[in-house]
Amino acid sequence: MTSNFVKELQWRGMLHDAMPGTEEHLMEEMQSAYVGIDPTADSLHIGHLVGVMMLRHFQLAGHKPYALIGGATGMIGDPSGKSTERNLLDEKTLLHNQNALKEQLSRFLDFTGDGENAAVLVNNYDWMKNFSFLEFIRDVGKHITVNYMMSKDSVKKRLSSEAKEGMSFTEFTYQLVQGYDFLHLYREHNCSLQMGGSDQWGNITTGTELIRRIAGGKGYALTCPLITKADGTKFGKTEGGNVWLDAERTSPYKFYQYWLNTSDDDAEKYIKIFTFLGQQEIEDLIKQHTEAPHLRLLQKRLADEITVMVHSQDDLENAVRASEILFGKSTASDLKGLNEKTFLEIFEGVPQAELSKSELTDGLDMIGALAAKTNFLGSNGEARRELKQNSISVNKEKVKEDFLITSEDLINDKFVLIQRGKKNYFVLVFN
Repeated sequence: MTSNFVKELQWRGMLHDAMPGTEEHLMEEMQSAYVGIDPTADSLHIGHLVGVMMLRHFQLAGHKPYALIGGATGMIGDPSGKSTERNLLDEKTLLHNQNALKEQLSRFLDFTGDGENAAVLVNNYDWMKNFSFLEFIRDVGKHITVNYMMSKDSVKKRLSSEAKEGMSFTEFTYQLVQGYDFLHLYREHNCSLQMGGSDQWGNITTGTELIRRIAGGKGYALTCPLITKADGTKFGKTEGGNVWLDAERTSPYKFYQYWLNTSDDDAEKYIKIFTFLGQQEIEDLIKQHTEAPHLRLLQKRLADEITVMVHSQDDLENAVRASEILFGKSTASDLKGLNEKTFLEIFEGVPQAELSKSELTDGLDMIGALAAKTNFLGSNGEARRELKQNSISVNKEKVKEDFLITSEDLINDKFVLIQRGKKNYFVLVFN
């Protein structure tokens, strides 16, 4: 039994446009739909998540989702929203990327279920690689006029832009290749719906046109809005670049922080899109947040839900613990529970001094740690004053002048964190 997928997207703010009859078509029986994913990297980033969430909601509604890895289209480059042509990838790189992406997608989609609606991963390179150029222009190209292709927004914007390089023939034909994907999946897998971002509408409807003209059938199109941030900056980007789902590219701590730092307006929008919480629970959360916005309940719940979904419960707990080290109450044992990568990310930009581990043999005195050997403080006299005023901490615990730093105090067998007051940090690195 299927539930109303379109209604689910509507209340979540995930529906931009749908071809007439799409909702009714999906309510008739189990249907199949696909979303195309660009394989230009071996990890998804959070910009991909809306499409992935749509596929998951589609599966939860009782339908069969297809995730299409664009191995062939990745070799061409989609002109939609792009001002320049992209770099083309070789077959070995594409295969590596496909395998990595399937592993990430399996956190959202059930590829192994016994039911009819188990998710399927396909790669358009598999059916495009043996297509000759002559076959393609004879069997596919003749069905779509140049006038039709020129009318697409993605083409018009590139041709009217001031970019000197214009648009290559390769990119111009992209919509035909994507359109053929839809035709192929319609024929081979009875896939009747293609979904994507609102910038994909032109490419998707080229597919429905090919299905009508070549197969005499009916394909449907559905798009979601392009995600924006309330302040106008680009969603999914930080100073360091994309926010990736791969923990090696974006650590769970930084991933968690990205969502935790969203604005109130964005958090209210994102919690509907990027979690599977129900409508009533979200409405209750928004009401509680409005009554006490300083508690940032929406941001915390959003960050919790999506970090567990993409990473794990353990990763969430580590990220929360790491966040509290900077912004809340924490202990030496909390610090010692951090791995080296997370520790360095938390204290990124904090001044450091490198010392030899031999300094710890008899214990490093606090005057040396604060001034004489590190220059954290300006002088030995200043170090003594701060120690007497009880404003110095070692690994989050207050110390006096007689304290000695030993190897027992090392975090990851390497670091010691010194703090003056609440916000002045200094890291000792022992090699």
